[in-house]
Amino acid sequence: MLNPTTARSQMIGGMIMATGAALLEAGVVDARLGRLANPNLAEYMLPVNADIPDIDVLFVNEPDPYSNPLGSRGIGEMSMTGTIAAIANAVHHATGERVRDLPILIRVQRTDLIGRTAMAPSAAMAATAR
Repeated sequence: MLNPTTARSQMIGGMIMATGAALLEAGVVDARLGRLANPNLAEYMLPVNADIPDIDVLFVNEPDPYSNPLGSRGIGEMSMTGTIAAIANAVHHATGERVRDLPILIRVQRTDLIGRTAMAPSAAMAATAR
């Protein structure tokens, strides 16, 4: 590892990006017009500091003689794969349903106070996207 401080920051950034990809980020397409319904950052949901708990990064500090002559490699994106899988597995363990689409949305129906059946907001967003 060439720079442990930078490597730690890269791993944390990748985990935050993965949390956004797994739970928030969705390009919603208007089926009538064929255009994005959330074309700018005002409507596109991204994780902010309040969404992310404290993250700790630990490394197994062993050299890799096979990577390249310097022994270096990029690590920021590597943390995304495990994080998205961990979030999907947590949803599976909590609900019993295996989720295979991102972002992970709540797909339930609820009855509002008037007695009509209405979709939960995240399910309505998913229905619009498809």
